[in-house]
Parts: sequence; C-alpha cells; structure tokens
Amino acid sequence: MAGDDGPVGAQRLLGALRELRRHLDQDLFPLAIGDVAADRRMLKELSGQLDDYLLPRLTAIDAPLLAVVGGSTGAGKSTLVNSLVGADVTEPGVLRPTTLAPTLVANPADVAWFTAAHVLPGIPRATGGGRGEPGTLRIATSDDLPAGLALLDAPDVDSVVSANRELAAQLLAAADLWLFVTTAARYADEVPWSFLRSARERSTALAVILQRVPPEASGPVTADLTRLLRENGLAGAPLFSVPELELTSERARLPASAVRPISGWLAGLAADARSRAAVVRRTLTGALDSVAVRVPELADRVDRQQAGIAELRAVVDEAYASALHGFDEGMRDGVLLRGEVLARWQDFVGTGDLMRSLQSRVARLRDRVTAAVTGRPTPDRELSVALESGVAALIRAVADGAAERSVESWLARPAGRDLLERSGVAVTGRLGRAGAELPGRAETAVRAWQSHVLHLVRSEGADRRTLARAASFGVNSLGVLLMLAVFSATGGITGIEVGIAGGTGVLSQKLLEAVFGDQAVRELTRCAREDLRRRVGLLLDGERARFTSLLTGLGGAADTAARLRETARAVRERRERQPL
Repeated sequence: MAGDDGPVGAQRLLGALRELRRHLDQDLFPLAIGDVAADRRMLKELSGQLDDYLLPRLTAIDAPLLAVVGGSTGAGKSTLVNSLVGADVTEPGVLRPTTLAPTLVANPADVAWFTAAHVLPGIPRATGGGRGEPGTLRIATSDDLPAGLALLDAPDVDSVVSANRELAAQLLAAADLWLFVTTAARYADEVPWSFLRSARERSTALAVILQRVPPEASGPVTADLTRLLRENGLAGAPLFSVPELELTSERARLPASAVRPISGWLAGLAADARSRAAVVRRTLTGALDSVAVRVPELADRVDRQQAGIAELRAVVDEAYASALHGFDEGMRDGVLLRGEVLARWQDFVGTGDLMRSLQSRVARLRDRVTAAVTGRPTPDRELSVALESGVAALIRAVADGAAERSVESWLARPAGRDLLERSGVAVTGRLGRAGAELPGRAETAVRAWQSHVLHLVRSEGADRRTLARAASFGVNSLGVLLMLAVFSATGGITGIEVGIAGGTGVLSQKLLEAVFGDQAVRELTRCAREDLRRRVGLLLDGERARFTSLLTGLGGAADTAARLRETARAVRERRERQPL
C-alpha cells in the first residue's frame, strides 16, 4: 500500500489516535456486567498507553528516549540506576517496597521535556532532593547521563502494594525501552515473566539485566535465562550479566566496571540517531499494532455492558407495560363498580334521583339549590367523586406493583443490584413503591378525564337530532352513565349490569341509546376508554422514568462500540500507510 506524505500521514495517524482517545474518555463500564474488573482494567490500560506514550511520542518523534528500569522486589533497580549515572539520584533500601515514588533521571538538556509532563501527564512532578512523595514523579538531573536518553526507576512489578504494581505497569507502558532487572535467584519467577511476555506481544524494545550472579554459576544461569528468553519469543533481547559483589552498604553503588557493558550500550543508543530511532520505531509500531487489536476487543466489552444496561431498562419497561395491562383489566372486570361506587349508584337509583335528574330540569335546579343549602353534593356528583376515587386507587395499585416488580428484577441481576447499592438504601426504598407525587397527579388526571367525558357528551349532543333529548336528560348525568360504561363494557355498551345490582345496567344502557343511538354509544365508550388509558399511560411513563433516569448516560453513547471499531480500523490503515 502506497505511503502517505510523511508529515501529512503522521498528522492523520495522530488525529485518528486523538479521536480514539476521545471515545475512551467515558465511563464505559459503570455496572457489574460480566468481568467488569477486567473491562475497566483494559480501558485504563488503553487510555494510559495513549496518554503516556503514543500521543506524546507521535507528537514529538525525536524527543529523548525513555528507558524504564523495572523488575522484581529487591532486584537492585535503584542501585543499578545510581551506578549507571554515577550519582545517588534514587534511594535504595532494605525495606519493602523500596521505590515509593519513581525517579526519572535525565541530562540537563532533556529535563524540560520531562518536567513539562509530555510523557505521563497524569502524574504530578517533583524536583529537588529527597525521596519524593508517593504518587509523584521525581525529576533528577545528571551530567553523566548522555543527552537523548532518560532512565526511570520504577516500583516493583510484584510489590505487596497494589498501587505500586499498577504504577509499575503504567510506567513500563510509557517506555520506549524496558531495562528489565532480575537476579540469579529469581529470574524464573512467574510475575516478571508475565511482564516480559507482555513486552513480546507489544514488540516493546527490551534489554534484560541479570544481577547478583555468583561467579561459579554465571555460565549455567546465563545459559538457562537465554533459553527461557528464546522459548518465550524474546531471543533477540540483549542480556547483560552483573556479578554478585560485596557492597559496603545498601546505598553503595556498583563499581563502574561492573555496569560498563550496560552504560556503554545505552551511551551508544543515545549517540546514534539511527539506533535510537530503531528502538522508538519498534516500540511505537508494537504499541500501534496492539491498539488496533485490543480496541475491537474493548468494543465487544462495551457492547456487553450496554446490552446489560438495556436489559435493566427492558425489565422496567415490561413491568410498567404489565401495569398498564393491569389497569386495562381493572377497567373491564367490574371491580371499580363495587364498594363505594356501587353504594352511590344504589343511592342514585334507589331514591328515584336518577329519573328525576334525567327527566326534569326543575328537579336538577332543586338538587343544586338543596346542595348549596345543606352542603351535600348532588347525586350525580357523589357518584362521579366515587368513580374518581376508585380510578385513582387503581392507578396507585398498578403503579405500586410495577415499582415493586422493577426493584425485584434489578436486585435479581448483578448489574441492577450494583446500581441500587450505589444509589443507596433510601433511594431503593422509594423506588420500591409508587412515587410520592403520584396520588395527586392521578386525581388530577382522572378529573381531567371526567371533564373530557362531559365534553364528549356535549359534542355528541350538539347534533340537532339529539340536542333536545340530551338537554332534557342533563349532560352531567349522561356523563356519569358514560363513565360507568367505560368500566363495565368491553367493546361498546353490552350491559352496565356487571358489578351493579339489579337491572340498572339495562336501564342505563337504554337511556344512553335513547339519546345517542347504539353506534354512537359504542363510539363514545371507546373514545372515553382510550382517553383514560392514554392519561394513565402518561402517569406510568412518569413512574417508569424514576428507574430509567438512573440508566440515562450509563455506558457511554449508544454508538460508542461502533465508533471504537471505526477508529481502530482508521489507526490500522494509517499505520500501514505511514512509515515510522
């Protein structure tokens, strides 16, 4: 594939990496879905590799070479660094862990690059003497270290302190070159080899330093370590051996002669631009190839996280859809027409108020005057209030059931349990029942529906043929009958007698049909029922939002996984077109 123009191609590659970094700058794994610890670790590693190495290195391809000195506990890393620069720039010791704050040593000509936080931008810098505070990167200078090369003394890769292990891994990922230090007694330990295999997978430039080698074991130990390097795909890595020496103290440096092969090799890298470029090119190429492979895997994990979040949303949607279905059943099964509603209906019918209110305007006027004097509502108003109370109670009941089912469904899933635990006991307790504002909203919605029913009756009665009949019967009373029809019929008026004593349903049906006709009554009932269902659906949507609002924004944007795959493909294509 033809290469892009050098500077232009490099800028395009850098642009693709910056876009990738923007997509990673989200909380992509907020909930306990799958192996979320591994998912978060991969996200952190990829973000760190971009921030700490790829972006700064591609921004300044000719910046000084960073060699990170890493290895096992007590391998003598700090002693080696001091010996290589001929000064006590870092503090070795007998206590473990020894390296509490990493120290970066650079030639004075290069120190500005590292002090400016181009590399490892997330770690605060510290200068001057002392050991440095944990969590900082101490910057030291040495005239004996050649320009173009910096050494970084990293914490132990097998430290008993987890933060030190994580920092060691972060520093190694930011390196152009690994100087991996081990000893004759511990060179076969598994933890160091896991890091060495990682270097192989990422094609990181590597040199191995074998310390404290007894003279009598130098040949066999070196041969065995060479074999292990070859078997693990690292046959080309330079191997240096430092003999076991008696030092006067833990702070003493190794003789210059003992480390001369290592210092000579490093000086050659620093002095030879081609050699230095080869190291950078190898590590940079490996890091880019690693990104192109690992980002699609991360996208698969993002898909899994978002599928888990979608499942939490789906069980809530199902619970509230079931609640609306339960309300539908409540409208059809006649339960609302029992209890208080039935008592008010029987009062209305049994006292003769029904016929008087339907047939006499004088009687309706008398009812209003009596109500004003005695304080008692008119019979049709009492029945309407009873219906309002019953419908509001049904809404609260189905909303309570949906809230309880939603909480139970979330608690049955690790992701939902994680989300509820993070929300707190108080929030979870409130979620387990209908919202505190629902009763007031339900009553308001039912009253609005009753007003709409009266509007339907008025509109239907506006026809010249039915105007006189509707006026003689009364809009309010006809409206109450239509409300009753909504809760006792399935597809139009088939009998209001469901749940109502005696033959009053037949009477009410005949009255409504006498005013509006069979077909009109069926249409009025359908419209009234659908309008009530719509209003209840809106109430339940508000209740469902108490749950779904907790999911909003979790797991990044919906297209994050697709964007990650797209940018990984762009990085790979730019990498193939741009010679490094």
